Amino acid sequence: MVGQRFISLLAEHPWFEVVTVAASPRSAGKSYKAAVAGRWSMNKPVPKKLENLVVRAVEADFDQIAKEVDVIFCALDMDKEAIKKIEIAYAGAGIAVISNNSAHRWTPDVPMLMPEVNPSHIKLIDMQRKSRNWTTGLIAVKPNCSIQSYVSILTALKEFSPTRVAATSLQAISGAGKNFKTWPEMIDNVIPFIGGEEDKSEKEPMKIWGKLSGGTIKLANIPSISAVCVRIPVTDGHLASVAVKFKKNPTKQQILGRLKNFKNPLAPLKLPSAPQQLIHYLPDEDRPQTALDRDLENGMAITMGRLREDKYFDWQFVTLSHNTIRGAAGGAILMAELLVAKDYIQR
Repeated sequence: MVGQRFISLLAEHPWFEVVTVAASPRSAGKSYKAAVAGRWSMNKPVPKKLENLVVRAVEADFDQIAKEVDVIFCALDMDKEAIKKIEIAYAGAGIAVISNNSAHRWTPDVPMLMPEVNPSHIKLIDMQRKSRNWTTGLIAVKPNCSIQSYVSILTALKEFSPTRVAATSLQAISGAGKNFKTWPEMIDNVIPFIGGEEDKSEKEPMKIWGKLSGGTIKLANIPSISAVCVRIPVTDGHLASVAVKFKKNPTKQQILGRLKNFKNPLAPLKLPSAPQQLIHYLPDEDRPQTALDRDLENGMAITMGRLREDKYFDWQFVTLSHNTIRGAAGGAILMAELLVAKDYIQR
């Protein structure tokens, strides 16, 4: 499903041109339209200009693919060790690998980027290239979709020093690569467990908030995060209920002021996929709602609402992000745009 979202977003992208698609051997040799027949999950049809691309085998057709591309957007459903080898091979061939996979998120010299939050971590690519003898090749990854919204908001509030966070993430079924046709068990149902998701939600922000030191990222140690991840019967959009304890407890007006005036480090770059405003606060008591708000700013914005005091923490709020756009393909494309703007990706 993330691969389909990549295709949809890249079909008319002003900077990138899709020249080939690659997948497992079972899809190789088919047209892209035939390969996704019966499994296409986007609201719009397969882009006309891409439907006749012949799907190649990601490993068997390596030499041919490597000759034709400058950038690879990677969203493979394979064993992690196999994904690692594939991504390293393509990067070693001089290609920028922009990965939505989790395989390299904890590789020490690979940056895990949320472009508005930790753009300085792209400097890790300099060390990556030096240690691996790469010139134009690189690997950069994006973090888990479940943390997109509250990590952005806590970054905007960092001057108040958040110390403890409790986050309950209510996650759409597209996060599992499913829709209601392929996962009828989710209709009128909630599943209170998503394998590995809580661990990712608690640990990955520590790398994102970490500091570049000696060729690697020194992990942050605060705030401590306790996460619960639940699958709910919604097509797209991950909603989170978040409670936060601060070292310097802000007022409501201070919180809203910091969100409104968040200095987006990407703003001067005018990247095609970047939202004009990253975080939108919605004052209505019943917002954000997944169906109403997940597509704000082409699915790349974060929405927040229900800001209220908490007697055990300091503040509670509800936040929302589009999981397959901001949290997956769109976030990866924005990361690639940042790397282009900073001359790490060149034709």
